[in-house]
Amino acid sequence: MKSLKIKQLIEKIEGEAELDFTFNEGKIEDVRINFGFYRGIEEILQGKDPRDALVITPRVCGICNHAHLLAAVRAIENGYENAGVKIELTSKAKDIREFTLACELIQNHIKWLYLTLLPQIETYLDCKSEENYAMKATYLSSTITKALAIFAGQWPHSSYAVPGGVTCDPTYLDVMQAQSLVDESVTFFEQVVTGLSLDEYLAIDMCADFHRIGGDFGKLLHLIGSNGMTEIGKSHDRFIVFGESILSKPGKSIVTTVSRVDSTFVHETAQMGTVAKAVTYKNKLYEVGPLARGMVAKTPIVKNLHKRYKDSLLTRVFARIHEIATLLAHTKRLLQNLDLNELSCTLDRKSILNDFEGTGIVEAARGSLIHKSSVKNGLIEQYEIITPTQWNLSHGNKEEQGIAIKAMVGSQNIEEATFIFRTFDVCSVCTTQ
Repeated sequence: MKSLKIKQLIEKIEGEAELDFTFNEGKIEDVRINFGFYRGIEEILQGKDPRDALVITPRVCGICNHAHLLAAVRAIENGYENAGVKIELTSKAKDIREFTLACELIQNHIKWLYLTLLPQIETYLDCKSEENYAMKATYLSSTITKALAIFAGQWPHSSYAVPGGVTCDPTYLDVMQAQSLVDESVTFFEQVVTGLSLDEYLAIDMCADFHRIGGDFGKLLHLIGSNGMTEIGKSHDRFIVFGESILSKPGKSIVTTVSRVDSTFVHETAQMGTVAKAVTYKNKLYEVGPLARGMVAKTPIVKNLHKRYKDSLLTRVFARIHEIATLLAHTKRLLQNLDLNELSCTLDRKSILNDFEGTGIVEAARGSLIHKSSVKNGLIEQYEIITPTQWNLSHGNKEEQGIAIKAMVGSQNIEEATFIFRTFDVCSVCTTQ
């Protein structure tokens, strides 16, 4: 069979993308990923007060806006530190920031499970159910987001994190309300998502125990396992994490070796045929996201899955849903230990620098998010945003294909390939910010 080219528009990925497939001998041999829309957030920020980034960058994305806020504020704080101004956040400010970010990741992951993965796999396998996945996604995402908003004031597009801390000063009643919402979210996860208590689920560290997982997650695992999909979607088996969080410390994982990373070696390049830029680390392509965090952190269940299935679709999907449980348990601990007597913000508002360069890094839902800010004479001279999807959707180079492209190559049909594509939880609007 001669080479065949087919274009496919992919929607419901936080925007849209066009995939140009090349088939050879009945299998996909190459894919071009094209994003056609561009908003120019980085250009908009030029000439603005550096604190304007705290309001503008959360508008990059309606799903991971809080991650952008924290990356922006960390870029300012890092710039102040580089200029010799010491910034020491209180435990209270750190815990509140960590709590709100964890809530955002939970709502992101649950929407991906119920609005993308389950409906798409049922369509692909022609086994549509009568389940109201949209209602389930709305229930849990809105519940955990209400807990986030108690501290952030609103969601999306909150700007409560400021250099030196946070603007909120929660009361014991606020904490109790947040605890109640987290408990409600845990109950949903136990009864609907996994059919296990949170402790029972987190105790699973071997894929041989997957049969114990029920609920909608168990259903998804069954559909993947019983339809010969456990081995597909493999890429370069190379992972990287730049942010530090409860989920992972910074590092890169190749095969079974984890080593240190330095964000100064991150390089961004333009790509032909798309407004999205590609990102490499020391000229190598790396996958970012929940699977990368699980591999770098050596999370037992993720490592066990990887030992058997490598960086397959199954391992990638499991790592993302597993983070929900980890984050729910972490949010409960954060609220229990929150010291309301500490200061919310420690930086004097008069301590304003006019010249600095800083980098802010956050582990967003889809992976490492990097903001770089260069300020001269009190105004932003240059602002750079490197998003997770830019890592995963690179076209690649002469030596190797991009992460998601490599995962799709070898698929026998577009439906299988596009499902693999969605397992990376693609964000078009962040990529083309």
